[in-house]
Amino acid sequence: MLQTNIDYACSHVDCSLIKSGGACYDPTNLISHASAAMNLFYQANGKHDSGCDFMGTGVIVMTDPSYGSCKFEYRN
Repeated sequence: MLQTNIDYACSHVDCSLIKSGGACYDPTNLISHASAAMNLFYQANGKHDSGCDFMGTGVIVMTDPSYGSCKFEYRN
């Protein structure tokens, strides 16, 4: 399911940050990549709850999940 979420999100937004050399490439696992891709999609689609559902696998968090050089930016 997470790979499907990545594929869907990245078909609508630029996911270069989870590609090799991108700020969120490491760690290279589905959970980290899905989190970054789903956040990009959510941000790009107006931060509406419906933009985070991903068939029940998405969740809106209250704490910043950024780590190292991987920044989960909040866009106003």
